[in-house]
Amino acid sequence: VSGNRARSRDSVDSLRIPREPQNKATVVLGAQWGDEGKGKVVDLLAMDADIVCRCQGGNNAGHTVVVDSVEYDFHLLPSGVLNKKATSFIGNGVVIHLPGLFEEAEKNSQKGLQGWEERLKISDRAHIGTVLALLFFCVVFNFHQAVDGIQEQLRQQQAGKNLGTTKKGIGPAYSSKAARNGLRVCDLVSDFSVFEEKFRVLAGHFQTTYPNLNIDIDAELEQLKGYAERLRPLVTDGVYFMHKALNGPSKKILVEGANAALLDIDFGTYPFVTSSNCTVGGVCTGLGVPPSHVGRVYGVVKAYTTRVGVGAFPTEQDNDTGDLLQSRGREFGVTTGRRRRCGWLDLVLVRYAHMVNGFSAIALTKLDILDTLPEIKIGIAYTVDGKPLPSFPANMDVLTKVQVTYETFPGWCCSTEGVRSFDELPSQAQAYIRFIENFLQVPVKWVGVGKSRESMIKLF
Repeated sequence: VSGNRARSRDSVDSLRIPREPQNKATVVLGAQWGDEGKGKVVDLLAMDADIVCRCQGGNNAGHTVVVDSVEYDFHLLPSGVLNKKATSFIGNGVVIHLPGLFEEAEKNSQKGLQGWEERLKISDRAHIGTVLALLFFCVVFNFHQAVDGIQEQLRQQQAGKNLGTTKKGIGPAYSSKAARNGLRVCDLVSDFSVFEEKFRVLAGHFQTTYPNLNIDIDAELEQLKGYAERLRPLVTDGVYFMHKALNGPSKKILVEGANAALLDIDFGTYPFVTSSNCTVGGVCTGLGVPPSHVGRVYGVVKAYTTRVGVGAFPTEQDNDTGDLLQSRGREFGVTTGRRRRCGWLDLVLVRYAHMVNGFSAIALTKLDILDTLPEIKIGIAYTVDGKPLPSFPANMDVLTKVQVTYETFPGWCCSTEGVRSFDELPSQAQAYIRFIENFLQVPVKWVGVGKSRESMIKLF
């Protein structure tokens, strides 16, 4: 007996010795207002990943990946689904619109995406919304999309206070989740009669709130019943799935963030934000990943700044410079097709994103778009009424009034599209990159000078 007690003590004592996690997740996050080129960075890292995850958002996100001159557009599916050796996982933080999921898969299959159903897993705790998102998501129903459009119309009528939503139903779906009357994937793939009852209650709630909302409940249910059969083989216990991946044999786990830091519901330019946490905390809550298992966090920064929709934009260039950035960068939203507003790189904003996320390194994208500019500026400080602001303001009324202090750089006025190493870049471009690193005190690990995988220059 004494021997057993001694072994038990030894076992307990060993638990008290701090141990490094077996596997850690590498995270890729947007550091501005989205559209930074996260999909390209994820695609690069996903080539040797074992698992690629999405942790939040829905089909309001849009990632473009170019492989062998073929352009793939992803909204719900993780960009890493192109890696045939990796498992793609959609976590509980994602809002899933089922018609959108299968339509997206079909369109990309026509371009060459094959076997995605065999390597896709979806958390049973994900919510259902207007668009099927592939991670720990909420499922979005078609009436969530309709409600989103009505709400945006009402906001527009109230002195033009629209938010610039994508009208994909993401906000109403997350609202249902927070109100605790939402429906999850586990509901859909279980007893359908119970799901039907809950669905009718939820639809009735929206019909009462919005009398002009037209919902064909029976048709919706019939469609969802068909989707349930296709979805069932993909569904897994997401918490257990991630726990095994993190604590089992050595695996490379990659997390693909959607949207970006300044669109985060808590840390973004509220209320002109999305409805989920796009910062690093969303990885833990959206996937069930303990903080100790979060490894390197890469921030994706466009070499200039863009924003879709309305909201404050301190470095916006509503002039010929902005038009040039927009046309050269082909700045149209992947999800909505809306023209993106363009301006100079804002390092006050990026530094704030780093404060929240703790970036290990930066991926600087679309440097080539600046190739023709004789002069380039970077925003480095804000003032209001002549007084410097010590930090990025929470109040959007303040942000709309800031004057930006700029650092001006000479342009390089030559093409960088064929460059494949840092040393080959023009000295002016190298100085531009080094200034960003020194200002943020974060190293730049990749520089993008084109659309293809090969155009991502690795610095270290």
